[in-house]
Amino acid sequence: MAGTRRKAGALAAEVNGFGLWLEQRGYTPLTVRNMLKDLGQVGVWLAETGLEPAQFDEQRAAQFLASRHARGCPRVLGLRGMRPLLSYLRQAGVIPLAPPPLTPLARLLEQYRGWMVDQRGLAPMTVLRYEKTARRFLSEHAVAGGELDLQRLTGADVHGFLLRECTLVSAASAKGRVAELRSVLRFLAIRGVTSLSLAQAVPAVAGWREVPVPPTMSVTDITALLDGCDRRTPTGVRDFAILMLLARLGLRSIEIARLQLADVDWRAGDLVVRGKAHRQDRMPLPDDVGQALAGYLTGSTRRPSLDRHLFLTCRAPRGPIRAELVGDVVERACHRAGLAVVGPHRLRHALAARLLHEGASLAAISQVLRHQDLATTALYAKVDLHALRQVAQPWPGAF
Repeated sequence: MAGTRRKAGALAAEVNGFGLWLEQRGYTPLTVRNMLKDLGQVGVWLAETGLEPAQFDEQRAAQFLASRHARGCPRVLGLRGMRPLLSYLRQAGVIPLAPPPLTPLARLLEQYRGWMVDQRGLAPMTVLRYEKTARRFLSEHAVAGGELDLQRLTGADVHGFLLRECTLVSAASAKGRVAELRSVLRFLAIRGVTSLSLAQAVPAVAGWREVPVPPTMSVTDITALLDGCDRRTPTGVRDFAILMLLARLGLRSIEIARLQLADVDWRAGDLVVRGKAHRQDRMPLPDDVGQALAGYLTGSTRRPSLDRHLFLTCRAPRGPIRAELVGDVVERACHRAGLAVVGPHRLRHALAARLLHEGASLAAISQVLRHQDLATTALYAKVDLHALRQVAQPWPGAF
């Protein structure tokens, strides 16, 4: 890359590092070559304008792109196309990390986020949902200059916020608002931000958890989802392994996303699952699930990576999958099988229903699904209609 370094101006020292960084993230050789050209053009522009590499940021990137447009260059990236270069330069320490000063609200939300992760062990999506509600609630109590006035917070303030929120959502979502609001109020009391603990002032939402019958899927439908995966392609092999974990072990989306290579003990034939609240469970690894994982990990399906997560994205930049991708995998499988679109949790329901139909006890199903409360598992008794008919009492007046 000697010729490339000569043409890279102020960023000549970063050519090799940036190229390796891109290759590790799964970019194709052509894309790497084009991005190295972009680095060289930025380096030349910095040298021409008398700027140091450390001064290059989003604002400078916009100026660089504007200058390219003004020159009538045929290929000009958008600001989004500059993100890989900016990310690399920050990780390499070329661009200093100088986040803007936090407002009192942002600082308190950052502390709340850390408390939810470190002390409560909540999943990322749960943290995001709780934080959004906390932001809306706390924003109502910001005064001039962005300061927060929370010492005079009262139960009436809590009730008023909850009433406004509940008018916009369903009963099920309203229950979520209650949990979210109680969480942030508990945090404020623990940290001494409020003199009173107002979590108990949040009223409960009326509702009956045991009313609905858990939705499920037939064994035929589950088979159709699995058979629809094109296991001749890397994406198909990965998606098949994900679906097997959902259908055979009932894992949650976040639990699949958290799996590490070291979590699979091939000799012992078991799997470590990281569940809610930092809980870890060791589960037996069925032969068919193990074969699906082995098929994904061998050959060229999962390309070599420094990342130790079990499942990686198939497109650049390659990295660990997010929990949302598991839902995308199930949605695509439903489309291929010609079924109504369902979420990943539906396969968890289907596993519980199948185990119950095969004669497993609720206690055994609770262990498989890793429920902390047996009452949660008891809800699945409703799907065993045959057994319910045996205990149903005659309806008065019926023939």
